[in-house]
Amino acid sequence: MELTPLVQPGQQIIERYGPSGFRVSGTVYLGPVLVFPDRTLVWADATFTEAGLAPVVEHGGVELLLLGLGRHMAPVATALRTALKARGIAVEAMETGAACRTYNVLLAEDRRIAAALQPPV
Repeated sequence: MELTPLVQPGQQIIERYGPSGFRVSGTVYLGPVLVFPDRTLVWADATFTEAGLAPVVEHGGVELLLLGLGRHMAPVATALRTALKARGIAVEAMETGAACRTYNVLLAEDRRIAAALQPPV
């Protein structure tokens, strides 16, 4: 039985993650990343703030943003949740491994998603 999610050519699938970073569609990224269905970016301002997540808003077309918080959980700040909701983006915070797995499943379902991921350290 094939367990690998089916994705369209060119879509960004998260293949591996670890304390040093991520492998997305064959490319290794050191440190935090922003993953969209069509591209992956090194996340320069890797903060879970409105300014840090501005590239997600600028990308457009995102309906759900997954926050990979490393190995720890924390609630999303109300102000951030409200600011993203005003732009039509729902947000869910979880451990990074769970965010990677959830992203891949939702990508295979053709959902309009993005993931902001901190390495699990």
